[in-house]
Amino acid sequence: MFTIPGFMVVKSTFSRRRVSCTLRGIAGGGSTHIFKQWYDSKGIGGRSDMDGLVVVTGVNGHIGNNLARQLIEEGYTVRGTVRSIDKAPDLAMEFVEADVLNSKDWPKALKGATGLFHLATIYATSGDGQLILDTANQGTENVLRAAAAEGIKRIVYTSSVAAIGVTPKGVVKNESNWNENFSLPYTRAKTESEKRAWELAEELGLDLRVINPSGVLGGSFSRPTPTTDIIGDAMKGKYPVVPKIPLAFVHVDDVATAHRLAYEIDDANGRYVLAPYQDGNIHDLLKRARKLYPEMKFPRFGIPLWLLPVVVLQDWFMGLFTGKRLLTRSAAKSFTKGDSKYSNEKVEKELGISWKSYDECIIDTVGAYR
Repeated sequence: MFTIPGFMVVKSTFSRRRVSCTLRGIAGGGSTHIFKQWYDSKGIGGRSDMDGLVVVTGVNGHIGNNLARQLIEEGYTVRGTVRSIDKAPDLAMEFVEADVLNSKDWPKALKGATGLFHLATIYATSGDGQLILDTANQGTENVLRAAAAEGIKRIVYTSSVAAIGVTPKGVVKNESNWNENFSLPYTRAKTESEKRAWELAEELGLDLRVINPSGVLGGSFSRPTPTTDIIGDAMKGKYPVVPKIPLAFVHVDDVATAHRLAYEIDDANGRYVLAPYQDGNIHDLLKRARKLYPEMKFPRFGIPLWLLPVVVLQDWFMGLFTGKRLLTRSAAKSFTKGDSKYSNEKVEKELGISWKSYDECIIDTVGAYR
């Protein structure tokens, strides 16, 4: 066994070429850090040409998990932040507890880093709306100010097509569009927090690049998201019919790649929309899933948008028993006025990204629920 001073080996696995160890140690101030690191002939951190440490906030989220995994595979030294160490994913990297709403957590979490991927937020279509807003807005303020104080210049920030919007209908939306319809706390949060990120970048002299993914599908998540649950719930027969709500989709692996390339390419700038499977809706997605998996309980029929008020009424009635609303009247109204037409020209041209297939998006998501 080998050791690093000040740390205890908790778990280790061995192969012919490398060793994976989980280490537990006490950092300054008494906070617990977990290190899950690969060691090989190149030493700690992997590829020697990847200088410096990058921090991924919200590393236990769907995108964060896959991004950290890809960064490690590419040779980066990665530190991930989580609100609770107990929820840290099983990856060969360092983890630090940090809450975006606690500004005092971030000098420690970002100490020594040269790059930052800020993903930590609440992705929910229901629940405490004020908490969703505060986590996005105040969280962005706290993390970016701490990054500037630490001297971190290059930051990749995860936004969403929710900040782009679904209107105007019939028009292909791109990076120049901004959402003006806040039917859900989540859409307001993503829009306001991204705008604040750009303001802070200007004020603090940060090299900010923003990723605006559409509905993210694919596997390797520690907990389902509202987007993956579209497939997860449907395959269990929870939707006898499904409304034709406009939504575009992208594979989580491609979202991770876009984040990495936006960080690596010096000329990258501005916003990047990721919506390769656009101009469709939820029913289109589940109809294709039904063809791929006829033995499962994916719904056969879709509900046209003009019948959404009926769905809203049903959702309201069910909410009396569950305490959750999935489709409010204002959200339904916004869906009828918009569509999921988006341009991917900028990200394909500037980052050179290619896409996993539509079927892979579905297959990998189904596989995660099986």
